[in-house]
Amino acid sequence: MEFKITGKDSNSSARAGVLKTDHGEIPTPIFMPVGTAGTVKAVHQRELEDDIQAKIILGNTYHLYLRPGLDVLENAGGIHKFNGWEKPILTDSGGYQVYSLSNTRKIKEEGVEFRSHIDGSKHFFTAENVMDIQRTIGADIIMAFDECTPYPCDYDYAKKSMHMTHRWLKRCIKRVDETEGKYGYSQSLFPIVQGSVYEDLRKQSAEEIASHEREGNAIGGLSVGEPHEMMYDMTELVCEILPEDKPRYLMGVGTPANILEGIARGVDMFDCVMPTRNARHGILFTSEGVINIKNKKWQKDFTPIDPEIGGYASTFYTKAYLRHLIHTNEILGAQIASVHNLTFYLWLVNQARDHIMAGDFNSWKNEMALKLSERL
Repeated sequence: MEFKITGKDSNSSARAGVLKTDHGEIPTPIFMPVGTAGTVKAVHQRELEDDIQAKIILGNTYHLYLRPGLDVLENAGGIHKFNGWEKPILTDSGGYQVYSLSNTRKIKEEGVEFRSHIDGSKHFFTAENVMDIQRTIGADIIMAFDECTPYPCDYDYAKKSMHMTHRWLKRCIKRVDETEGKYGYSQSLFPIVQGSVYEDLRKQSAEEIASHEREGNAIGGLSVGEPHEMMYDMTELVCEILPEDKPRYLMGVGTPANILEGIARGVDMFDCVMPTRNARHGILFTSEGVINIKNKKWQKDFTPIDPEIGGYASTFYTKAYLRHLIHTNEILGAQIASVHNLTFYLWLVNQARDHIMAGDFNSWKNEMALKLSERL
């Protein structure tokens, strides 16, 4: 994997770049649609590529391990051949999903014991087998196994958890390095910065992660309930420490405004389920503000959803028609809304990239943030 910075904003830490993988180039900053179980919900691969213009999508180790299972994925020849997406893929290690199973998980130094949310069966994730699982899945970018702490989280627990994440990272690196080339995929491991919302822990974790000199680095444990300003402060602190010549990935973030503020602080990569989850409930992100398409005001609005951002779904279908579909619980409504919201997110990061290259990102970002605060 190669990463090259192609432009910087003079009034913020925003930067534009190009990330090269075996499955294609990724312009940054980039938003990555979440395809947890090998699919971005309600969206065809053709729509991802042609309409949304996604450059990379996510899969999830925990979910793919349970279903369809490693035997199926290995026999298919990896996730790219299984789901037909030939562009880059990133897999989360499953640490966040295990975190969400707080009632059934048991965390030990060796790893995490948990029960499947599907059938209650018992499983055990270690730093080593999570690397093996991601090797089998075959994503271009794989994540280190970590513990995602909740918010709020007391200092002593955050510190203890951070050090365990660092110890797990060393085991992840050892396993990845000794299995290099074993599965026939070129894969890059990203370590994850933890430390909750404590500045000294975040600083210590960022320094530790940077010292391993992997191909890229991630920032985890944020967007878990803390105030947005606190998230921005932690992001800025960490980005000042992580190496400038490596891509930075802020995990699970977030709203369009969160993404703009993350870009301003030097983040290159983002993911979040928000665009598709909100879409299924009729909440649309547009270039003029946020729309609740269920509101009666859209009942006779026969204008396109958002002609500014391009894409078939956003420019062909009207607000009135989409409102009708959502109100009658037609599956097509969720599909159109999902494609539209993802089109908006990719449009937003592309616009950010253009304005970084043009040298006026910061002023554009502030104007766009005002529009995004509008509830139409």
